[in-house]
Order: sequence, then structure tokens, then C-alpha cells
Amino acid sequence: MQTEKVVNLIVDWLKDYATKAGVNGFVIGVSGGIDSAVTSTLCAKTGLKVLCLEMPIHQAKSHVTRAQEHIAHLKEKFNNVTDIRTDLTPVFETFKAEILLDGEQATIDMALANTRARLRMTTLYYYAGLYKLLVAGTGNKVEDFGVGFYTKYGDGGVDLSPIADLVKSQVYELGSFLDVPESIMKAAPSDGLFGDARSDEDQIGASYPELEWAMEMDNNNNKAEDFTGRKQEVFKIYKRFNNANKHKMVPIPVCNIPKEFY
Repeated sequence: MQTEKVVNLIVDWLKDYATKAGVNGFVIGVSGGIDSAVTSTLCAKTGLKVLCLEMPIHQAKSHVTRAQEHIAHLKEKFNNVTDIRTDLTPVFETFKAEILLDGEQATIDMALANTRARLRMTTLYYYAGLYKLLVAGTGNKVEDFGVGFYTKYGDGGVDLSPIADLVKSQVYELGSFLDVPESIMKAAPSDGLFGDARSDEDQIGASYPELEWAMEMDNNNNKAEDFTGRKQEVFKIYKRFNNANKHKMVPIPVCNIPKEFY
């Protein structure tokens, strides 16, 4: 990958989009992960206003530390970057106190994890409206168009997606080029939605390099029976997530009313 050209292309694209939209810049949730670190840095390089939001909800300490390290690093390099810390833990706990917590514990945990992401989306759009900013998404290609590993109307609720055409390994290439802190470059990818340090691989059952391979094989019309051993297992994992999360990756179904019914 021609990393510098890709960086310049994305930065120019961001700046052009924001200028045409008549906004002041971007707001982005910084989690302490590689995707938000790279995206926020690309936004900062536009020279437009960039607001980094830290939005902990019972967050693992390691995630908080990395997020704060990255924000401090950005502010040292770019005078157009500001930050706000909004602790959403009390909001989350108030919400939990008002809802029914019936059903299997694993189902409740997943529903609450998605609620965290949606509370953050609401917060991002509050500040976007307040300061006339665009919400910059942090999803990469494997997450957004492969396994659908994001929350619908949560971290999937954004105005534009700067790195959604890059697979995870390419995002790391950009991270190295953009001087993202080493602690983030080495950290295991995690969505941070469960209040602990579980990784994406823990949840999915496959690593991002494996998922990138499976996505390429699927795009080449391969089938599970074309592989054996670990490769077959990974391909099946990829297809299971891809099929289950297809509703996130296609337009919302609309019931079209025949003209003769009007």
C-alpha cells in the first residue's frame, strides 16, 4: 500500500467533504484503539476543528489510559484539536435502573453492550450539533462490510467513514506512518463495550488477519468445503457473522406500496 498517498487522499477527502457541508470540522469518540487513533489523526491533519470525546462507561483502565495518552499526543502535535471527557456511567446506570432485565444473562449483557454504544452515539451527535461538526466514524472494512462487528445506530451511526475501505492491517500501516502511540499499536483490538479487557478476537473467535483472509476468499466465491482445518473453521466463523449481521450492511428494508393502491 502506498501509505503516504492513502493518508493524503483521506485527509483531502475529509477536508473537501467538510468544507462543502459548511461545517467547522469533526467530532470523534476516542477509545484507546487503533481505529479511533488513526481516524482522529487523519481528521486533525485537515487543519479543521477536531473535538475528541472520551466517553467512559465502566471502562477498563487500560482503555482509558491509552485514550488519554493518544489525546494528549494529538494535542501536542495539532493546535486544532480539543477534547472533552463525558462520563456516561451515571447515565448508563440510570437507564439500567428503569428497564426490565429479563432473559438469559448473555442476551442481557449483549443488549446492554449495544446500549453503551448508542449512548455514545447520542453524545457525539449532541456535540456535533452544538459545535457544527460532523461525526467521524472509526469502522474499518472488515468490521463494516465483512463481519458487521459494530452496533447498529451506535458506533455505526456516523456522518462519514474515513477508513471504511481499509482492512485492519492497512489501518495499522497508517497508524505506524502517523506515529500513533506504541501502546495503541500493540494493544489487542477491543470494542470496549463490556467494561473489561476482552478483545475482539475473544468475541469473534478469529483474529483480524484471519478475517481479512476469509473476506478475500468469500469475495472470490470460495465455500467452506474448499478448506480444511483452521482455515475452514475461520471461514465458517466469517460467514456466520457476515450472514447474521447482513441487516447492518444493506439499506433498511422499505415496504413499497404499489401505485395502484394510491
